[in-house]
Amino acid sequence: MRHTLQARRSLGQNFLRDDNIARKIAAAVAPAPGDLLLEIGPGEGALTRQLDGRGARLLLAEIDGRAVPILRAGFPQAEVLHGDVLDLDLGRLSSERGAPLRVAGNIPYNITTPILFHLVEHRKSVTDATLMMQKEVAARLAAPPGGKDYGVLAVLLQMVADVRVLFDVSRNAFVPRPDVTSSVVRVGFLPALRHAVADEALTRAMVRAVFGQRRKTLRNSLRAFLERAGGTMPDTPALALRPEQLTLREFAELSDLLHAGGSTAPAAPDR
Repeated sequence: MRHTLQARRSLGQNFLRDDNIARKIAAAVAPAPGDLLLEIGPGEGALTRQLDGRGARLLLAEIDGRAVPILRAGFPQAEVLHGDVLDLDLGRLSSERGAPLRVAGNIPYNITTPILFHLVEHRKSVTDATLMMQKEVAARLAAPPGGKDYGVLAVLLQMVADVRVLFDVSRNAFVPRPDVTSSVVRVGFLPALRHAVADEALTRAMVRAVFGQRRKTLRNSLRAFLERAGGTMPDTPALALRPEQLTLREFAELSDLLHAGGSTAPAAPDR
């Protein structure tokens, strides 16, 4: 029996009601026996129905208390975790269950970025994530250097993962109908940074700082950053460029130059 919940705007809910799309997402996830699969925000269970019964152990992270009994009744073999996924210690979740996590979900658009960085923070315990998000955000995740979409999300995600946009999803697949088109994205976490750096926290802070002033050259944007991070201005031709012109390797090299010059990650949180 299918249940119909009234979507709550405060939770950013847009329920997937298209079974063909749910099957397509499940096929992209391709759960296998032995997998430990965490679904974020299953809601009414449209995607869960397609993931269930394929041999994977299902963990369902759901913040909406109305959906919890529906999920527990509909998927008795799954483990339903009632709460905010951002409060979940994914490393502990993986360790206690003896397997790395795979992640899937139609995630709330209003917390897409926090969820992505939560996964990045716990990437040693997460192998991959197949997520539906706003198309514009997906474009920023997968953007190459040189364009307006290339920014903090692209650099910090691509430094730790392979990112691929799989397909778009019409707004007509949801209730209520969102104002935007969606995309399904595959994020495959790497075993190590794509380009090794001396201080990963410094790298993250630097990337956020320079893209916060993306119209300035790196020389000008780093001047303010160095007031907080300490150290000296490096000597490199890259300083004449704007941040969107740097490749991932060049960001890693610039971070190491700052580190060699005495810079440290600012004390204030960089998230």
